[in-house]
Amino acid sequence: MLKKFVYHKPNPSGVGLCLMSLPFLALVIAFTYVPLFGWVYAFFDYRVGLSLSETKFVGLKYFFFIFSGGSEFLRVMRNTLVLSGLSILSTPFPVVFAIMLHEVKNLKFRRFVQTITTFPNFISYILVFSLFFSIFSYDGLLNHVIKLFGGTPSPIGLLGNNDKAWVVQWLISIWKTLGWNSIIYLAAIAGIDLELYDAATVDGAGKLAKIKHITIPGIYSTFMVLFLLQVSNLLNNGFDQYFVFFNALVADKIEILDYHIYKIGILANDYPQATALGMMKSVISVLLLFAANGVSKRIRGESIV
Repeated sequence: MLKKFVYHKPNPSGVGLCLMSLPFLALVIAFTYVPLFGWVYAFFDYRVGLSLSETKFVGLKYFFFIFSGGSEFLRVMRNTLVLSGLSILSTPFPVVFAIMLHEVKNLKFRRFVQTITTFPNFISYILVFSLFFSIFSYDGLLNHVIKLFGGTPSPIGLLGNNDKAWVVQWLISIWKTLGWNSIIYLAAIAGIDLELYDAATVDGAGKLAKIKHITIPGIYSTFMVLFLLQVSNLLNNGFDQYFVFFNALVADKIEILDYHIYKIGILANDYPQATALGMMKSVISVLLLFAANGVSKRIRGESIV
């Protein structure tokens, strides 16, 4: 007689779940914490080809050099903080875009707009640079159109304009990330109880009143968490964008900390100074994270860490 097959749903114990997480924990340790041993190079006068035991211990020499007159640190920090500040100023843009998109009733049009605004996030910065270079360079599309209508085009192009470098990079960043950053706010809006909107409709509230009294309070906590996390990442502008758009004409404005560390460490082979810069950046970022966590706890009564 054939026995009836009964499927038993697996019920892993707490120990089993911990064992399943060990491979991922090992990867985090290997790629996040093990490289921290490399910080020791910041305290030695290390040169390529020599072992650490053959190099001279110099203590805090490179940390003092960073803040001395022989370092470009202040200019680099100015660029980093200005571009990060512009990014923080643009944090409401995805919120406004998500609310506007949510109010569109035509589902096909909404999906079309969301798709074309999210797509730039998946384009590499190499292709982004090629696109903008073909449009805004001296021989680009924009100057050809200006010539066609009898105007005088800029001899350096928009990407080489040092006075507009910060604004140009800021707008490029917004164009690339707006749709992607709005997804989490669309998810937060979708989680708001629809009965609240129905009750507001019965009370005679219009669209603007619903947005003000229901939608915005419903996504406020999400916005605050993302905003404070961005504040904690004040020194992390990213590397790809400024690496591909870097040129001699705008170097004074878009050389940020990440690119400066790359230039010092890889191009100049000054590994101790680059390590000291990276170490200082990590420490400041951790301090900013805990500061943002304290602000969140004071404002919202909840911590983010």
